[in-house]
Amino acid sequence: MWKGKTRGGAFGYLFFIYLIRYAGVTAAYAFLCLVVPYFIPFAPKATASIWFYGRRILKYNPIRCVGLLFRNYYRLGQILIDKVAISNGFTKKYQFKFGNYKEFLDILNGDKGVVMIGAHVGNWEIGAPFFDDYGKKINIVMYDAEHRKIKEILEKNGVEKNYKFIPVNEDDLTHVFKITEALAQKEYVCFQGDRFVNTDKLLSCSFMGKEAYFPAGPFLLAARMKVPVVFYFAMREPKRTYHFHFIVAEEVKRTKDKKPEQMLLEQYTTTLEKIMKQYPEQWFNYYRFWDSLSPTLSKVEGEIPCGENL
Repeated sequence: MWKGKTRGGAFGYLFFIYLIRYAGVTAAYAFLCLVVPYFIPFAPKATASIWFYGRRILKYNPIRCVGLLFRNYYRLGQILIDKVAISNGFTKKYQFKFGNYKEFLDILNGDKGVVMIGAHVGNWEIGAPFFDDYGKKINIVMYDAEHRKIKEILEKNGVEKNYKFIPVNEDDLTHVFKITEALAQKEYVCFQGDRFVNTDKLLSCSFMGKEAYFPAGPFLLAARMKVPVVFYFAMREPKRTYHFHFIVAEEVKRTKDKKPEQMLLEQYTTTLEKIMKQYPEQWFNYYRFWDSLSPTLSKVEGEIPCGENL
């Protein structure tokens, strides 16, 4: 189970912000070559989780798994750098591709609120500058466990974000009322569908060939509110290119065998599997995801290198 905590410090963020501003994006990428080897031995829980992912899920041999470790950490660093660079006005240094964009915009322009569900793969936040006026209607639901000082530094050294946050509070249902209100006002509510901190509210299904658990909230709420659902992933490709994948979920209805939220989850995992097979090195859940309810592993905090809370 993910404990909602990230690894890394404010210094790392600040260092890369100034490195990008004064030496450029390419220099920041080059510096990653020094940083990545450090994290493999000094972030043991994260390294072990990626090793498990490579060996048990992707079925890689040991040599290929070593390569996956380096590529995964390097890609995570690139994505962090890209996020900081674009928020500081370096957008022209990147290229962007959009899949199923017209259908996606038709959904956003409809007469209902929209639920968007992503995952800790790629870099969903990289698309924020391209939502323009739509961004003012985006509400991101998240466990706000990031270090406050890091967030303050990013805000002071970046640009003001158009979108809003709905913090999840396990002690009350305030976030549920805010989500319902946002959808009633025909706004967009965004979830990450692949992490949970409450083991009492879970759904399970086969994912990448092994049983896995997911938070029930996003799928249950989307099914009950009867609003359009879009699965959204922003994946990094070569030559500083980001490919935005927008997949509109099919409408779900209760059957004798399955509840609507379970059917919606299965659509989500089918879509996420396709993304992961295409971009296997961009999986950023740094804990034993498939064994997350094991009595021993559930006590282990997930740790995320570079302070990234993607």
